[in-house]
Amino acid sequence: MKHRKIMGARIKGTRERGAWAEMYFMVLAMSYGLKVSSPYGGIGPYDVGVENGTGPILRVQVKCTLYQCSSGSYCMSINMKRGARGRRGYAPGMVDFFAIYIIPTDDWYIMPYAVVGDRDANVFFKPGMKGQKYEKYREAWHLLVDACGGGGGGPIEIRACCDDGDAAQIAREVAERGAIRKMFRGVLQA
Repeated sequence: MKHRKIMGARIKGTRERGAWAEMYFMVLAMSYGLKVSSPYGGIGPYDVGVENGTGPILRVQVKCTLYQCSSGSYCMSINMKRGARGRRGYAPGMVDFFAIYIIPTDDWYIMPYAVVGDRDANVFFKPGMKGQKYEKYREAWHLLVDACGGGGGGPIEIRACCDDGDAAQIAREVAERGAIRKMFRGVLQA
């Protein structure tokens, strides 16, 4: 595990920290070749629109947490405020994915809407723990990339190896993502 104190942990206001997490998500999504947009004024039911230019635009709700429960898990409530009536879950059609960021461990969980549904949900994450309920969604950026691809319907090409050019391109992409994460982690480190 990474266990680094990063910039997000030093941002005191929850709105500012949430905006920072949205920007971090957008930069990482772009590093996977996706195009991103944000509803004007931040008043949409989702935080970020994600697409690849040919498929659908997916609505992503970005959440982040610093809070660690007594069990050692990081926990968060996925809901919307409904004025004086309390809280409710996200209705079908409002979001397609939840991108949940655990700030202290620098882990992203990319979860389809169907995993949480329209209920007011409390979710618990323990990054790297064997048998954790949501472990398969940790760093699951491929779910967004695949969902943005649309139906496709064409044949799937499978390669057993890659040429030097492909390997060099992959290495460059991995290095770029590492540099992006390092930048977001280290800006305000002491």
